Amino acid sequence: MKPAFRGNKAALPAKRCAACGRTMVWRKKWQRDWEAVKYCSERCRRQRAAQP
Repeated sequence: MKPAFRGNKAALPAKRCAACGRTMVWRKKWQRDWEAVKYCSERCRRQRAAQP
């Protein structure tokens, strides 16, 4: 098992949420599909889908 990340978190990639514009920082959970991640939360994803 790999040890948890203990480095400089400021060096992690970041991008803006397509719905609210907040900055999202890379997470281990998004490791496989970081390029496809557009929204910071499920709430933003649903909110954006509801808009025409």
